[in-house]
Amino acid sequence: MIIYGISGLGADKRVFQFLKLEHEFTPIDWIDPLKNESITEYAKRFSSVIDTSEKFCVLGVSFGGLIAVEINKFLNPELTILISSAETRNEIPLIYRMLGETKVVKIIPAKLLNPPRWIANRLFGTKQKKLLNEILNDTDLKFTKWAVQELSTWKNEQKVENVLKIVGTKDKLIPLKEDKNIHLIKGGGHLMIIDNADEVSKIINKEIKNLD
Repeated sequence: MIIYGISGLGADKRVFQFLKLEHEFTPIDWIDPLKNESITEYAKRFSSVIDTSEKFCVLGVSFGGLIAVEINKFLNPELTILISSAETRNEIPLIYRMLGETKVVKIIPAKLLNPPRWIANRLFGTKQKKLLNEILNDTDLKFTKWAVQELSTWKNEQKVENVLKIVGTKDKLIPLKEDKNIHLIKGGGHLMIIDNADEVSKIINKEIKNLD
């Protein structure tokens, strides 16, 4: 079993470094979106590196979870793992959806999507502030602008049949919405994949073992 990892908006594979998984783990690097490319079209290009000749899972964090949901529509992963993310449009906070309706993201300069670090630290709620700042400093703001636009206008209402959702009770960016498939991480923030990596790893390992 191969687990393909998709990091969050503005993040990279460094967010996975604390996981202790019992299967091969392969993070997928972000690629540049094409002009006017939709999230569905992007997911198809992005997923071209996935080897479908072997059993695999897709793990998405935050915005990466939306990509994982889109990939699930045309590939056949054994399990789709969503961490600090959303399965459908209704799980995206209303304020983001309203932002998408205004289309303001398309016209604002990308540099305005680079928050002051003290604000980012409060929103992400991680103890690993140095790591978060390093990731944010390396963020491609053009990609961020595209991703924010796609997140705020995401139309998906289709549930994922084989899904594992892991959510922190103190996630400020994509807050908890009750669901029978959710595993709660008590006190976990948006970057609990870093701060609560051991607990997250145990849940994933157990769920994959149950697939056998």
